[in-house]
Amino acid sequence: MLEFLLCSLITILPDWLYRRFRQGKRWGKEITIYSLWYELRWGLTTCAILTVGLITVIFYFHPSTTNVTSYFRTVTILSESGGRVAEVYVKNHQLVKAGDPLFRLDDSSQKAAAETARTRIEEVNAAIKVTTSELGIAKSNVQQAEAALKQAADEFRRKNTLTERGSAAVAAREVERLENLVDEREAALNAAMANMAVVTDRIQVQLPAQKASAEASLAQTENELRKLTVLAGVDGRVGQFALQTGDIVNPILRPAGILVPTDVGRNTISAGFDQLTAQVIKPGMLAEVTCLTNPLRIVPMVVTDVLAVIPAGQFRPTDRMIDIQDSARPGTLTVSLEPLYEGAIDRIPQGSKCIANAYTNNHDLLDAPDIGNIRWLSLHAVDAVGVAHAAILRLQALLLPIQMLVLSGH
Repeated sequence: MLEFLLCSLITILPDWLYRRFRQGKRWGKEITIYSLWYELRWGLTTCAILTVGLITVIFYFHPSTTNVTSYFRTVTILSESGGRVAEVYVKNHQLVKAGDPLFRLDDSSQKAAAETARTRIEEVNAAIKVTTSELGIAKSNVQQAEAALKQAADEFRRKNTLTERGSAAVAAREVERLENLVDEREAALNAAMANMAVVTDRIQVQLPAQKASAEASLAQTENELRKLTVLAGVDGRVGQFALQTGDIVNPILRPAGILVPTDVGRNTISAGFDQLTAQVIKPGMLAEVTCLTNPLRIVPMVVTDVLAVIPAGQFRPTDRMIDIQDSARPGTLTVSLEPLYEGAIDRIPQGSKCIANAYTNNHDLLDAPDIGNIRWLSLHAVDAVGVAHAAILRLQALLLPIQMLVLSGH
């Protein structure tokens, strides 16, 4: 309607003025409701053509969309294992800091396992002390076997020497007995040394391995105990948190609630523009938004990023080939908007439904020295018609409360 009124000022109105004051025709006489089209056909036709052209230029070079939302990230409150809630530390809608405890699961079985692991460590420590004493006994046995072997070997060498010299003081039977005694004492020494090696290996290898295993089991159990207390990962506000002592929490089927971070996505608004505007919308363009949660207020924005793909074309590999006609609905061009002035959207809650306009700015092109007159005039016209779209956005901001509170019937 606004575009039609603007176009009628240079088409229908001059036509009617010409026929009224130049030709002397009067409304209700020569110009009636029946002869309106014939008398004003040139003005009406030209106005319709200009209106369509003006609307096309405005909506193409200064695109608008109602698909505007300030998205925010939520974090699911989950425990790493299932269990029964033993204690709840926070309430729903409460602000928490990163690291604050949210709730704790029952830890009786984990505490019992930790106590068992500690007892096992104490047993291994006691076994190390006992085995250390056994090592002293084994060393004494080795020394005793070495002394006995040395004594038997010395006696064997002495009597064997006398026998070789032909002395009759020593019988051959006695030499054989001493030789066997030396072999026996050597075997006893080897057995004592083997026993000492076993005791040493037990102290140096077996018992430390058992202690390390018990300590690892204790560390694992203590880690599981820490996991039973669920902490806030980021600063945020707890939502949908109706947990009570005795409830069952399962990390797959039954989360405890959600956590809304306070800073993630706070300064960005996402808008989905029509695909026809892909060649117009660029980073750095100025924009404006008005939101249902903050009506009657226009917030100046700037385009910071334009997604290089259309989300409607996304697919995931499956065992079924995609038919293009199943994706009949065209996707939108995803654009990120940020406030032109710091703190401009602090009063707009995240998730708000908004309306956005983006405005083409040809100021740099108009200042180019080699620009032609026709191009200069057309670019001036493109920038000028942006005022009409800005006026439309302000009319929409004025009508939003009426539309939502009165015309919707709520």
